[in-house]
Amino acid sequence: MQKISAIIITKNEQRNIERCLRSLQGVADEVVVVDSGSTDATEQICNNLGAKFTYHPWEGFSGQKNFAISLASHPWLLSIDADEALSDELRDNIIKLKNNALDPNKAYFFNRLNNYCGKWVRHSGWHPDFCTRLWHRGTAVWEGMVHETLAFKNDIKTQHIKGNLLHYTYYTLEQHALKTKCYALLSAEEAFQRGQRGSMVHVVLKPLWSFVRNYVFFGGFLDGRTGFLICRMSAYYSFLKYSRLNELRKEKEANS
Repeated sequence: MQKISAIIITKNEQRNIERCLRSLQGVADEVVVVDSGSTDATEQICNNLGAKFTYHPWEGFSGQKNFAISLASHPWLLSIDADEALSDELRDNIIKLKNNALDPNKAYFFNRLNNYCGKWVRHSGWHPDFCTRLWHRGTAVWEGMVHETLAFKNDIKTQHIKGNLLHYTYYTLEQHALKTKCYALLSAEEAFQRGQRGSMVHVVLKPLWSFVRNYVFFGGFLDGRTGFLICRMSAYYSFLKYSRLNELRKEKEANS
């Protein structure tokens, strides 16, 4: 039987972390939690449920997750966010693989099913939402300032595991709006560093295309009012990102 270390990064996740930790029972042989300064009951909940809780100053999503990897003891790594939880089906299927057939030359992915303000979202560009989250240590590291991704060092095959990773995204529209603004600005900074530039054409057309793509082509209208809100917020994200890119371009040109 292979042993798995689950890694989680947190800050003020008392609303979510217990559900996440309980879903890992039977799957994870240890749970490593790296916290960037919670002021709520996150630490207490983690300690009560047997997780290894460590404080580490914030250094970005990838930096926090890579630090968590450095603390893990076991050969297999399962990355899960505090606002996520394994469904019963997914947990059972991971346990079967763990007991029989985890392959170090493979990484494993599963579908993430998103819950928005109490409703499960089946369209709107949010489903299917495949995430690679289980891999053998030493084969990959996290990269990216925001919307971080696993970068594999070698040519690794992937295998799907049936079952959903349940993602409790936002509880209120206000929470969604605040995070959208934060992520959009971070994404703009990252894109600018990679050489991407914005223009007024992007500011106008990118949000429009985002809404049409998600609402019409990705079936957001099938999710009713929830789909409309999600697609509108995705357009808002694009507007903020490309507006900031345009500002950064102007600032660079003015200083040239």
